[in-house]
Order: sequence, then structure tokens, then C-alpha cells
Amino acid sequence: MKGSLRQSMAWIHGWLGLIAGWLLFAMFLTGTASYFRPEITRWMQPEQPANHSTPAAAAAAAIRYLQRIGPDDQQWYIFLPDERTAVTRAFAIPAPNGTAPRKRAPELVLDPASGEPITARETRGGEHFYRFHFQLQLPYPWGRWLASLCAMFMLTAIVSGVITHKRIFADFFTLRWKKGQRSWLDAHNVSAVLALPYHAVITYTGLMTLVVMYMPWPIVTNYAKPIDFSYEAFGLLPERPASETRAPLTAIAPLMRDAERRLGGPPTRLVVQHPGDGAATIAVTRHLSRSLDARAPTITYDGPSGRVLSIAAPPGPAAATMGVMLGLHTAVFAAPAMRWILFLLGGTGAAMVATGLILWTSARRRPNVAPFFGLRLVERLNIATIAGLPIAMAAFLLSNRLIPAAWPGRADLEVATMCWVWGGVAIVQWLRPTPRAWREGLALGALTFAAIPVADAIWTPARLLAGDPLFVSFDVAMLLLAALLAFASRRAGRP
Repeated sequence: MKGSLRQSMAWIHGWLGLIAGWLLFAMFLTGTASYFRPEITRWMQPEQPANHSTPAAAAAAAIRYLQRIGPDDQQWYIFLPDERTAVTRAFAIPAPNGTAPRKRAPELVLDPASGEPITARETRGGEHFYRFHFQLQLPYPWGRWLASLCAMFMLTAIVSGVITHKRIFADFFTLRWKKGQRSWLDAHNVSAVLALPYHAVITYTGLMTLVVMYMPWPIVTNYAKPIDFSYEAFGLLPERPASETRAPLTAIAPLMRDAERRLGGPPTRLVVQHPGDGAATIAVTRHLSRSLDARAPTITYDGPSGRVLSIAAPPGPAAATMGVMLGLHTAVFAAPAMRWILFLLGGTGAAMVATGLILWTSARRRPNVAPFFGLRLVERLNIATIAGLPIAMAAFLLSNRLIPAAWPGRADLEVATMCWVWGGVAIVQWLRPTPRAWREGLALGALTFAAIPVADAIWTPARLLAGDPLFVSFDVAMLLLAALLAFASRRAGRP
């Protein structure tokens, strides 16, 4: 690095943005889709019934079913329906079997009213985009480490970009069309400055969500077991050993109503330890929509008697700050209008990264001079990522309708479809001239997104004919994305 501070920051900004840009684009795009994670899952499981049950009734129905199929289980986790999720989700941890490690049983999808399993197509739904956002489809913990490193690069690029810009506020109002490199620079500046506070907050809070993974030393130094830190920091009650004495659980519905009154909001999760044992406990957690803090308070009851054992004390300043950062990043608290605003802001983040990557190549292309190898490589990686990933995400959604509902292992097949389509697009575009690769890739993305509502109407027409708002709005959103990509393809086809 040579020259002034601003020149040094420009060098850092350009190269860090390039090195991490392709992964950052993928993280922004899948993370933005994750704002509607429950809604995507509901669309991908059209067999789910409409939810007309209260949390208390849904909890009681789920407990009855779990008592019938696993009375000797070690633990039950029950996630209750709300206005965004139409089903009860539960999984059990079986009782220890000798020296074999405890493993959770497959997740159950239950009808909130009856508590009986729902026969719905197997899918990872919106959870796939959410997990891909911070794991990048890599084994634990390598994907999280790589995502954290990219977030560090992103935060550095934001700071260096602010220092680099002499006219940061004037650039917000400047967007010149058909000016080549100047137009890409304006587009990059506008998309960056328009949502600069959002970009800074979402990047920093994303780093903080994984801070315990890459900075574990304070906990390791001060606590013999990491769980002891959780007990102290979040007010959790240590697990009670089983008494080996059989005792039925108290009625759940009155317990849920009492928890709602004490916690100041509807419950969202139950954890039942040692069900059917005299030492059973029932921990009830409040819904996250009531606070910015993503670590909602929990109340713990004695299982047989229903007596209150503990109410989590308000967290300390450090734990509360961490919970708020996690809440700001995941935005579980957000109402529908706020989620759409965050979705649009996330889209500006993806646009900022994409225009920055294209600007890097535009600034280095010279008339009548053959591009050097590095420039050609970056151009092809740009096409594979910016045009290829939307096609792959649309293929993931489209495969949900095209793969037969009863096909075994279809959830993994949907994910494999996304990966294979993305890889196929990345390979094929190398065989096409660069301008045509851009135009054809964006056009293919438009066709794939436009095909989703068509497949929805052919294979699952019942919800659309019934006017289900979720299904109608989802298909409209897919058509709008198709129109956006078609517009981009048309612009890319011009000289």
C-alpha cells in the first residue's frame, strides 16, 4: 500500500471486496430470503393445515401424542405454532441405552388441533436458505468459520469504503446511466450509501452471533463446562436427575396460560425433561416477537405438581446486549411490514456486492486490449455467482413441486438440485462469450422464477383456488423476481 490514507483504504476496500465478494453475495442473498423462513417452509409443505389452535391447546395435544409414543423418553422439545407457522414441531431424545450416545429422534410435524402427525412432503424449506447463509453448505464448523471470515472482510470493506469516499452523501443522489464504468460506480455507491446503517449493523451483529465459536477463551478460562456458563448467564435451571419414580405430568393447558401471564407474552417452546418421572420439569419460553432480545425469558415448572421452580432473572448487561444483537440479525421480532423493509434492504446489500464485483472488472478492462487471465477469471466467477445463484435458488423451490411428494429422501434431493444446477450453470457459461453468458444466464433465471407459479398452479392448485394469502403472495413475489431478472437480461444484451 502506498500513498495517502484514502488511497490505502481504497486498495483495501477493492481487494477485500473481491476476495470475499462471491461468498458475501451468496450470504446476502440467502440471508435475505431467510427473513421469510417460516413462510417459505409453509409454501414448500402445502399439505400443512391452517392453524386455528391456541398455544395452550397445541401444547396439550402434542404432549398427549408424545406420551403415547414415547413415555420413557429422556426429553421432549416442542415448538408451538404462531401466526407464521401453522404446525407444531417436536422431537424427542430417547432414554440412554447403555453407553451409546443420546441422539435426537427425527423431527415430528404435528397437527396443532389433534396432535397427530401430518403427512406432508419431506423438505428443508426455508431452513435450507437460513443454514446456507452462515454454513455455506460445508461441514461444521468449517462453514461457520469461513462465513465469519467473510463477515470480517465485509466489515473492513464497509469502514474502508466510508473513508475512501470523498463525496459519500453527494454520491447518494448521483446515478448516471449508460456511462460504462462511471455507471457501475454510481450504482455501487447508491446501493451502499442507501442502506449503510443496515449494512454495518447486519454485518457486525452477524459476527457477534458466532463470537463464542471463534473467541471461546473467556468461557473456557472461567468455566469447567460451557453449560455452566449458560446456567449463569441466561438463568437456566440445571437438569435434575431422574428419580426413577413414575408420576404423571400435570395438565399442560393451565400451565401454558399461567406461563403466558407471568412471562407477558405467548409461549413458543416447551422443553420437558424426564416425562413420566417424579423429577420431571417443564420449561416454557416466551415468544421472541415480544422483544428485540432473541433470548426470551423462560419459566420452569415441576412436572407432576405444576409448581413454579424458577423464573429466569433478567439477563445481565453483557447477555442482554448479546441477545439484542442476535435479535437484530435474525429479526424474529419484526412485524410483516418491517420484514419486507428488511428484505429490500438485504436486496440492496446483494446489489452492493454485485455491482462492486462488476466494477472491479469494468475498471480494468481496456479498449482494444485482450483481457488478462485474472480479469477473465473474475468475470466468469461473477457470472457464475451473480447470475447462477438465483437460478439455483429458483431450482430449489421449483424442485419442491416437480419431485413427487412421497419420494424417499426428497429433502436431500431438493438441496442437491440447487447445488447441481448452480454447478451446471457455472460450467456452461464458460463456453459462451461473456456478454451472451450474462444475457442468457439472467434470462434463464427469469424463466426459472416464472416457472414456479406455473408449477404451483399445476401440482398444488387447492391453496391458490382457495385464495390462501401466503400462496398467492409467494407466487406474485416469484413473478416480480422473474420480471427483475428479465429486465436485467434485456439491459445486459445492449452494447
